[in-house]
Amino acid sequence: MTLKALIFDVDGTLAETEKDGHRVAFNLAFENAGLPWRWDVDIYGSLLEVGGGKERLRHYISHYNPNFITKEPLDQFIRSLHQQKSHYFRRLLVNNAIPLRIGVERLIVEAYQKGIILAIASTADEENVKAFLDTSLGEERSKYFAVVAAGDMVKKKKPAPDIYLLALERLNISSKNCLAIEDTNQGLIAATKAGIKTIITVNDYSKNQNFDEAILVLNSLGEPNLPFSVIKGNSYNHFYFNIDLAQKLLG
Repeated sequence: MTLKALIFDVDGTLAETEKDGHRVAFNLAFENAGLPWRWDVDIYGSLLEVGGGKERLRHYISHYNPNFITKEPLDQFIRSLHQQKSHYFRRLLVNNAIPLRIGVERLIVEAYQKGIILAIASTADEENVKAFLDTSLGEERSKYFAVVAAGDMVKKKKPAPDIYLLALERLNISSKNCLAIEDTNQGLIAATKAGIKTIITVNDYSKNQNFDEAILVLNSLGEPNLPFSVIKGNSYNHFYFNIDLAQKLLG
């Protein structure tokens, strides 16, 4: 099979946006709304088992604050609070762009230069994804992504395959000619159910999850002067992830 497209998750895969971005933004939104809630690193880690920010809020209310009463319908309250959170997240990005993970920018540039189509498949809000790409990758290179499938474009979030199926539909490319790059078991399940072989780059939140279905599990994408560590799979004697290795993994 010939590699034609790379499909990237965003949060936790391209950058540590969960811990240093979304978590902080949620807490700022809670403070602004006069809510006593605070999500520390550990609590947020457990909440990441729920895909999607609005879904995460609903889960937190039902499991941590079941007696919480809103003055407006719960759906409207969650939507409004999540909009505030997104506002703070984008403001955080403008004031202090969250750095990309090791090897991410190098791989994106190499793929683009070699004619590999780039796409995003994320449960994050579309505006937040685009704001992140513009600030952390740069407005010019953010245009390298031909497809951005994100947020509420689909009804079911990861681990459902819907967001990947949407990306494939818009790419008009067979899943057999694509590779996905993810950081969580939820993302792995979503991509695999869509028929896409998946590479995992773990982070502190996901390092102990089950990645049996991944074709390669790494600590990062690596750089020529900063090699990755292989957790699972065959790296074919490569020490950083590039298009040559991607093609070998696709088979």
